[in-house]
Formats: sequence, C-alpha cells, structure tokens
Amino acid sequence: MVEAPALSVVVPVYNGAATIGELVHALRALDIDGGLEIVLVVDGSPDNSLDVCKQLAAEPGAPIVLLSLSRNFGEHNAVMAGLARARGSYAITMDDDLQNPPGEVKRLFEHARDGGYDAVYTFYADKQHAAWRNLGSRFTNWCADRLIDKPRGLYLSSFRCLSAFVRERIVASYDGPYPYVDGLVFQVTQNVGRLQVEHLPRIEGRSNYTLSRLLRLWLSMFLNFSVMPLRIATLLGLGFGFLGAVAAAIVIAEAIVSDKPPQGWASLMVAVLVLAGVQLVVIGVIGEYLGRMFLAVNRKPQYLVRDIFRGGDGALKVERPVADTEPAGRPFRQLERNR
Repeated sequence: MVEAPALSVVVPVYNGAATIGELVHALRALDIDGGLEIVLVVDGSPDNSLDVCKQLAAEPGAPIVLLSLSRNFGEHNAVMAGLARARGSYAITMDDDLQNPPGEVKRLFEHARDGGYDAVYTFYADKQHAAWRNLGSRFTNWCADRLIDKPRGLYLSSFRCLSAFVRERIVASYDGPYPYVDGLVFQVTQNVGRLQVEHLPRIEGRSNYTLSRLLRLWLSMFLNFSVMPLRIATLLGLGFGFLGAVAAAIVIAEAIVSDKPPQGWASLMVAVLVLAGVQLVVIGVIGEYLGRMFLAVNRKPQYLVRDIFRGGDGALKVERPVADTEPAGRPFRQLERNR
C-alpha cells in the first residue's frame, strides 16, 4: 500500500486550461516534508481543461489524482469530491486561477502543522477582485458571523488548509446536494488559525463566479446551516401582526368616537401591500427550505464522477466508478473512499 503523503492540494478546475499547467508545475516544484499529492477535479469544464489535466497527470513528478465529473456541479461540490479522494495529513484547497501564489502553499501547510490547527484560513492585505465581488464577500462574511459558528472577524477564503481529522469528518457527515465547505468545517472544530498571504491579479480570463453563482453559494450558507432565517420570518410575522392589531384598534376607536368615516384609505392600501410582500417573502423562505429537503430526500447527487485518472510516474492509469456497487441515487463517493 502506498504511504499517504503529508499534504494533498485539492484544485477544482473550470475553464482553467490556460493556467492549470503553470499551477501544477509550481506545486510539483515545492519541497514538502512528507510528500505531496495533487487532486484535480474537472467540474464539467466546457474548455479543454480535462485534456490538459490528463497530460499533466501523465508527466513524472508529484502524483496526481484527476477526477472528471459528469457535469458542472459547482465549486464547493467539486471541492467535496476532491477532499473525498485526498489522503494527506493535511489538505489545502485552492483555485486554478493563480491568484494565490503556489509558493504560499508551503507556508500555509507549515503554519497549520506547526500551530496544531484543525483549519487555517488565509486573508489578504490587498484583495485583487472586482469591487462588486469584494463587497459581496464582505456581506457574506458579515452574514456568516451571525449564521454559522464562525469566529467573529475570520475571513472565509477558498484558499484554506484542513487537517485529516476535519477533512474526513466533513466528507462523512454530509452528502447532500448543497454543500458549503466552511459551514461544515465549523460544525467540526473551532480550532482555527489565520494566515495573511499574497493575492495576485487574475492573469487569464475572468472569474467564473457570476452574480447568480454567488447568490446560490450565499443561499447554501444562509439556509443549510442555520434556522435563523425562519426565526427572522417568525419575528417579522409577529412584528407586523402587532402593528396590524394596533392599526385595527385605532380604526375601530376612530369609527366609534367620530361621526366622520375613517380616513386614510391610501395608507391602508400601503399597509396591505407591505404585509402581503412580507408574507410572500416568508413563504418563499419556507419554500426554499422545503425544496432543499425534497431534493436531499430524493438523493440529488452532490457530484458524480465519470472517470478517475491517476498519474505522476510517467504513466496514466484510468479507473471507472462502478455504478452497480452504489446505493441508488448516491454519488460515487463511498466506493472510491474505501479503495
């Protein structure tokens, strides 16, 4: 049996054909005590990322595990697929766009190992993203401070290091279709460190995160790991119900003590529209919870692996998950984790 490496680097790949080669070569050049493996997860990329990754896997160097997903499932789903196959004592997740310098990988690994942390998140002195994305990140972190068991002020970055203890437990604990890796991490541990790293401008193309993708990710954090939205809906209902009762009492009192018909039909219509809008929002939040529960109960897969390629010794070996050994509707995860 091959000895497990000290570090696994998990990289979800989507439209990364132009940058993934430089990233892999830089990672293979690192001197990691205990050895390094690279896990590339091609998340249904429409470009030729899979072919480029196959060529990289076949080259000599640090071993590569290459997963080809059957379609695009999203970054966090792809990260979960990679973490399920990682074998290192620590696992670092990072993007394929070279905005995180590969040289920072060793610093991050050593900081987590030497500090005895279960998880280490990176943060940036100067973040090289568009202004709207930076604003969205600040809003997401503000929400995370209040919705999940995150230490206040900790910046949530996709460039993170997880111990094998955390990695194994988050993979085993959640197989639903809407993973949010950071929420899963904080369900396992509060032993979390921080490390400032460099953040570079994107050298090729543009971010794969559109506004709709960021909104879906935010909903996964907002709804999957907290019942606070339901509590907010309840408080809104109680608050507006109280205001409605007060307004009704005022109207009744005015009708009793005054000979004039009650005035203020315009304000009444405004109140009705506001209350109707709040009701629809509350129903929408409840419906979103129910919809996610329905998809989870019906075993919507977190991801599906079409092919697995292993290389690093100058050869490329192909493995195919066997669907007959999987429970109906489950992703091809447990089979590969037990190999």
